[in-house]
Amino acid sequence: MSTSDSTDWTLIPGSQKDIEQVRERCRRLVRRRAMLSAGVSAVPIPGVDLMSDLSLFALLIDDINQAFGLTPEQIERLHPKVKLVAYEAAIGVGGMLVGKVVTRELILLLIKRSGVKLLAKQAARLVPLAGQLASAAIGFAVFRHIGYQHVEACAAVAQELLVVRPA
Repeated sequence: MSTSDSTDWTLIPGSQKDIEQVRERCRRLVRRRAMLSAGVSAVPIPGVDLMSDLSLFALLIDDINQAFGLTPEQIERLHPKVKLVAYEAAIGVGGMLVGKVVTRELILLLIKRSGVKLLAKQAARLVPLAGQLASAAIGFAVFRHIGYQHVEACAAVAQELLVVRPA
């Protein structure tokens, strides 16, 4: 049985051009969600922004994985050899959320990695108005940065899968 016999290639971008189109569409999605995150960050109620970021980011990761054909369900449908390539590529690019079920704990780990920025974001809230604006700006930047990293990781995995895709 060849890899093309059991792999649904329609889920994964089939060319460099397709990958670029999905990448750009996902980057726009990241920017829109980062703006939502920033808007919530400007609300002066402690904790609301973190809870909002967790849910917005979980949905974002799922949407990006789906767009690249890299949700856990989509990867499970791949031929075992192709599945191995997908997971090896994800590990190689540091894409810890590629092909994973996104949990609250996994997102909290990512947010903790951006700890200094988040600490500054929380400290900025203590200053009325200007602090809220700074908090929103920091929140936007962190959200966008993490989102863009995930888009690039997914694009790199999709690129690796082009290599094993039958002609």
